[in-house]
Amino acid sequence: MELLGYFCLFFVGLVLGILGSGGSILAVPILVYLFSLDVVLASAYSLFIVGISSLVGSVLKYKAQLVNMKAGLIFGIPSILSIFLMRKWMVPALPEMIMQMGNFKLTKNTFILSIFAFLLIFASLNMILGKPLNSTTNGKASVIPLVVFGLLSGLVTGLVGVGGGFLIIPVLGFITKLPLKTAIGTTLLIVASNSLIGFIGDLLNYSIHWDFLLLITGLAVSGIYVGSRFSVDLPALSLQRSFGWFTLTIGAVIVIKEFIIPG
Repeated sequence: MELLGYFCLFFVGLVLGILGSGGSILAVPILVYLFSLDVVLASAYSLFIVGISSLVGSVLKYKAQLVNMKAGLIFGIPSILSIFLMRKWMVPALPEMIMQMGNFKLTKNTFILSIFAFLLIFASLNMILGKPLNSTTNGKASVIPLVVFGLLSGLVTGLVGVGGGFLIIPVLGFITKLPLKTAIGTTLLIVASNSLIGFIGDLLNYSIHWDFLLLITGLAVSGIYVGSRFSVDLPALSLQRSFGWFTLTIGAVIVIKEFIIPG
């Protein structure tokens, strides 16, 4: 199973390079189900893997002039603050048993994965059924909506331990009207900062197996180089629909694994 996990972590980078999101969507389940890590530690490792991979990807996109720095900063700064607070204090404070009613038990791990799956399905349907994101004109960075969504995104992604690209891309596309490929490049910059700041919060709480973490991060980084080259020639609408179906599939898998056929 671990050999399959290593291959899948290369695929994490590939997806990040093509879609600008999906790294943590894949990384958390891979680390939980294929490497048998606790979901909270898996989310911490995921933040580092996706943070470093997205940083590399954002540099590649910036060189291709596909990053809107103003929108990235306005969204990213409040998001960084809220994700650090969530990872440093709020997630560790959650009890291991959230709720117990008769034979039903809602553990911390299941609670986090449930929120994760719900957000994936919600975001995916929005991308599949919603109108196409802007593909031609340059967007404007609307300050107040970006700050508000930045704060909310940081809280949510801090809880589930993901970079949050599956939430950020729709926000940048629909609110600021950024072209999809620019929204993807800008999202990689935001995801990199969010993930690495969140991981710093985790460093203060958990013991990290650095040899393993650096190995799997290297696999993801190699994948993002390949994915970034593929994404250049793909039509924007195809990227949007692919992003939607991809996140819907992962969300459905988590629901099936946790609630339909648990264990």
